[in-house]
Amino acid sequence: MRHRRSDFPPGFLFAAATSSYQIEGHGFGGAGETHWDTFAATPGNVVRAEDGRVACDHYHRMDADLDLCAALGLDAYRFSTSWARVMPEGTGAANPKGLDFYDRLVDGCLDRGLKPMATLYHWELPSPLADRGGWRNADMPDWFADFTATVMGRIGDRVFSAAPINEPWCVSWLSHFEGHHAPGMRDIRAAARAMHHVLVAHGRAIEVMRGLGMGNLGAVCNFERAFPADDSEGARVAAARYDAIYNRFFLGGLFHRRYPDLVLEGLEPYLPRGWQDDFDTIAAPLDWLGLNYYTCKRIGADDGPWPSYAYRKGPLPKTQVDWEIHPEGLHHFLTMARDEYTGDLPLLVTESGMALAHDGNDDARIAYVDAHLGEALRAIRDGVPLAGFTYWSLLDNYEWSLGYEKRFGLVHVDFETQERTPKASYHALAEALRA
Repeated sequence: MRHRRSDFPPGFLFAAATSSYQIEGHGFGGAGETHWDTFAATPGNVVRAEDGRVACDHYHRMDADLDLCAALGLDAYRFSTSWARVMPEGTGAANPKGLDFYDRLVDGCLDRGLKPMATLYHWELPSPLADRGGWRNADMPDWFADFTATVMGRIGDRVFSAAPINEPWCVSWLSHFEGHHAPGMRDIRAAARAMHHVLVAHGRAIEVMRGLGMGNLGAVCNFERAFPADDSEGARVAAARYDAIYNRFFLGGLFHRRYPDLVLEGLEPYLPRGWQDDFDTIAAPLDWLGLNYYTCKRIGADDGPWPSYAYRKGPLPKTQVDWEIHPEGLHHFLTMARDEYTGDLPLLVTESGMALAHDGNDDARIAYVDAHLGEALRAIRDGVPLAGFTYWSLLDNYEWSLGYEKRFGLVHVDFETQERTPKASYHALAEALRA
């Protein structure tokens, strides 16, 4: 790798990320059923109907996995807590084994000199709440606030940073409009309500954590650069609408107290009554913004109903999940966020990574990481207050609807034996962090 730790400012944080359902093994420790369990059990939703009941067995192998983080030379470890592990019914009594697990996880990080970066929710909604409408239900922000108080009442005194919800676009639009993730809905009213309630829940969680005396609180949004698929006016408008839905809706709520007109033209009739009154909660002051960035999309016009766009195949090299490799997009979003939304607020790259088939050659992943570090460094030189870079993911894991065959990890996992083997990219990054 061309880039080294010494290229970055003093105090710049290097981290790796995971998420609870993807690695822990949801069949262990008294965790409750989630909507991902039932989504995966429905034919056609997930490759080979695979689920997260065992995953990487991180529940039993936590210490060894944290040792891998420490040996890599990371400064921080980004993890998520499972609502269904902590509160199996979604509300009410907590599961002591769940709270104990995250207690040990945070202490394990601190014992190894790793800053614990917590995300409260990474997509595994307890099934009892899904039965009550899930993110469509206007009570979700209050239920989420109760979960926040329960888990952060236990670990909030020791985490380095915390964010409420990972990738609200995936929680709401991808899952309720496109139907690709649990609960697998394709309904514009459901999507509109989920998008708004996710943001209200975010704000309520920030409120609860501030009340607990916690600081260093942020939001984590995902971004995808939208290019018009051709030179037509229709493609230009379609790409702008895609950009508004994917990249600007959530930032608009968090930082401008409004939603983009290009989104409201389709969703406003379906938003919950009184939605305009929720921005004081949604726009609670933050200490940082996290950006998850992987790829770009080519967007063409479509003559169907709103949002009237369609995906087209792009020309760039692709990852194992067929995502175009476009490192320059990271610089684009870091500067866009600063210039249009966040100003001097610190930014973090909270996810960046590549799925690559395991054939013993990890050169493409090394090049991917190196290129994205280069774009992060270019953004810093352009005045972006970037404070850290997080690779997704530490381990090969359960990649949601793609099952276990798509591999993002710096560490290879044999899912039959659970043996961990650091890849060439792990060793290359470790060398770069030592330099």
